[in-house]
Amino acid sequence: MKIRYFEDTDTLLIEFSDSEVVETVELNEDMIADYGENGRVVAVTLEHAQKSTDVNSVLFAKVPA
Repeated sequence: MKIRYFEDTDTLLIEFSDSEVVETVELNEDMIADYGENGRVVAVTLEHAQKSTDVNSVLFAKVPA
């Protein structure tokens, strides 16, 4: 998984896998989802990211089973 923030365009890109994108769906004016051929989400793009999230702080925590 990769999370990238492009400051110049205020775009947050979350890539869940390296699978080829076969369909892109605009969920709303700020959010785009990319799907692979198996129907799973490959990536999510969030435009105007600072409106929706704190791009300066990312927390990743693996919760034990």
